[in-house]
Amino acid sequence: MTRVAVVTGGSAGLGRATVRELAARGWDVAVLARGQEGVDAAVAEVEATGRRGLALVADVSDRDAVEAAADRVEQELGPIDLWVNGVMVGVFGKFLDTAPEDFERALNVTYLGFVNGTRAALSRMVPRGQGHVVQVGSALGFRGIPLQAAYCGAKHAIVGFTESVVSELLEQGSKVKVSRVDMPALNTIQFGWVKSKLPHHPQPVAPIYQPEVGARAIAAVAERPRRRTWVGESTVYTILGNRISGHFADWYAAKTLVSGQQAPDKDGLELQDNLYEPVPGDHGAHGVFDESAHAWSPQTWWVEHRRMGNGIIGAAIGAVGAVALVAGRRR
Repeated sequence: MTRVAVVTGGSAGLGRATVRELAARGWDVAVLARGQEGVDAAVAEVEATGRRGLALVADVSDRDAVEAAADRVEQELGPIDLWVNGVMVGVFGKFLDTAPEDFERALNVTYLGFVNGTRAALSRMVPRGQGHVVQVGSALGFRGIPLQAAYCGAKHAIVGFTESVVSELLEQGSKVKVSRVDMPALNTIQFGWVKSKLPHHPQPVAPIYQPEVGARAIAAVAERPRRRTWVGESTVYTILGNRISGHFADWYAAKTLVSGQQAPDKDGLELQDNLYEPVPGDHGAHGVFDESAHAWSPQTWWVEHRRMGNGIIGAAIGAVGAVALVAGRRR
């Protein structure tokens, strides 16, 4: 069976890990990003698995370019079954220290890029009555933190946008699925590419996970659609903690997350700003925090093996019930 996926931002970071994971599971994958070398390298990895790949060079903030890319996918690979919106660019720094044009650029890519991708996907999927869009969200779409106002604002906007689209599809009785997979901090190249006003090298908020953790969750949701999925224990704690006490979350973020997003020990590493133009070359999936990143978590195992986990719980409950019944009869 041929299954065709599009991954935006698929040349590096989480997107690159997602491309690899989908290809390993038997998907044909079109890789959409701005840098030619990155998309070519990602497509070569897809083809090495025996699947078909397609390199697409486009800026997702350009709606016409995204539509043209979607047309190419359907002409060369076939109807799009899965569209993963995962592209982002970032600016690190306090809001008033960030140039307005840089802030707007980050929003145009990270939020409107999702809007453009979703429109391109749904305009083809809805008439066919099938397909699946996966939005790569973030814990920061529910809890804003200092130094990342543009990114947090974009991820919050994606939540509201996606909920609106889902409700419209439900009202229409459409069989097209839209899922959101919310990520924790990941060890991706993002933290070497952001435009930064910080005195020290940017870093993810601990705990940090490897991008493959997120990629496996995306692939699991692609194959067994769920409307919302949280990835990593820290995402669960962040979202629930903010719901329980937003005031405490404000205080905690103010006290810990300015220094917590800076890595003085990485100050010798060069930052390459990709806000307006792609960084040349092939950069793979991982950033510079391999030594502190987790490759696995119990919560993400559950996301990937939900049926098995539910079966284990059911069996355990059944065993406890049987023991209680026997014990009751012996009395």
